[in-house]
Amino acid sequence: MNAPHLILSEPQTVPDTLARILADKYEEVRARSAATPLSEIERQARTADRPRDFVTALCQAVADGRVGLIAEIKRASPSGGLIRDPFEPATLAEDYARAGATCLSVLTDAPYFQGHAEHLKAARAACTLPVLRKDFMVHPWQVFEARAMGADCILIIMAALSDQQAEELEDIARSLDMGVLAEVHDRAELERALGLQTRLIGVNNRNLKTLQTDLATSEELVPLVPADRIPIAESGIRNPSDVRRMADVGARCILVGESLMRQPDVTAAAAELVQAL
Repeated sequence: MNAPHLILSEPQTVPDTLARILADKYEEVRARSAATPLSEIERQARTADRPRDFVTALCQAVADGRVGLIAEIKRASPSGGLIRDPFEPATLAEDYARAGATCLSVLTDAPYFQGHAEHLKAARAACTLPVLRKDFMVHPWQVFEARAMGADCILIIMAALSDQQAEELEDIARSLDMGVLAEVHDRAELERALGLQTRLIGVNNRNLKTLQTDLATSEELVPLVPADRIPIAESGIRNPSDVRRMADVGARCILVGESLMRQPDVTAAAAELVQAL
């Protein structure tokens, strides 16, 4: 693999909310990569503990006829504000594992989600589940950083990246034996995501312009995902009925965050979704 470039090219035209987040993210990465050079963060990534197999875990859940729940750990969001306080990532990870979740997703973006790398480290150390770093990935430096902090999978948001950027991030993740979740919001993005090698195709039901969720997005796009890929319905899934609705169109894997984070008994709420089918 060729050495990743250090040019932070601006993304294609994106909705206002995402554009604002990405502008801040580019500045953040400029500062962080200046403080920790690429050579050093790559060294940390390549000497980190062996990654857990995120893709196989979800494939096994589907093969077993189970719900592949990616249970999310996040303190806040742009649409929901502060979601959970007190916020204890390690305890939440233990609760999700006890409920039968397949994987975890942990927010590490600070400005908009009050996330932190330490949240991911604490959650991963508290259980044996594979962990997705949920953040806005715009540069190769971040992929190495994700592995260095212990992430087993990264998120690639097709709306935020050109095809070349997405392919570059995926190549680096694969070189580190990490999984890649390619997230789409419409047919055009799905077509682009299918040009990547990853089997994991996330269909986000949240409209990036309005921040509203609509499960009809998954109902439209999931049936278009080829059989050799694993569709994952994201956002707006709140109860067993929603889980069954997603499964009916072919998404037996789901990513659920805010609705679980707002529950007083996270274990019971997650178990209810896992046992929905």
